[in-house]
Amino acid sequence: MILPMNEGNISQIAALEAANFSLPWDAASLRAELENTLALWLVLAEEERVLAYVGTQSCFEDADILSIAVLPEARRRGIAEALLRELERLLPARGVERITLEVRASNEPALALYRKLGYEALGLRKNYYEKPREDALIMQKRISLDPDLKGKIQ
Repeated sequence: MILPMNEGNISQIAALEAANFSLPWDAASLRAELENTLALWLVLAEEERVLAYVGTQSCFEDADILSIAVLPEARRRGIAEALLRELERLLPARGVERITLEVRASNEPALALYRKLGYEALGLRKNYYEKPREDALIMQKRISLDPDLKGKIQ
């Protein structure tokens, strides 16, 4: 089930961050996102176990994916795709028309998923990642804003 991140998810997400990223979000930073009105973090959990999460921040019509990860044993099950599709369903209500992300240029599984979902490469950020140093592809997708919402979002 996909739900918004809550306090009970923080330690598991922080552990997944630490296991997957060289510069991970820590528990305090994740906790702060719970109070951030610009943030939307979703988790996919089975029972009490977080299998994956995605975090975004939105500003006006743009949302940036800040982090996304799936437990190694839960990969190749369509979980990341389900999280991204749920973001695309929820973000238009916040006035979002575009989702942007950075991805390691060598991360072929992620690149394949983003391309499958309609993200397009916009450019390159040289030496964006550390440990190991690597370029990032900037990718973006336009999402549909429900015409009934235009002019009603505050």
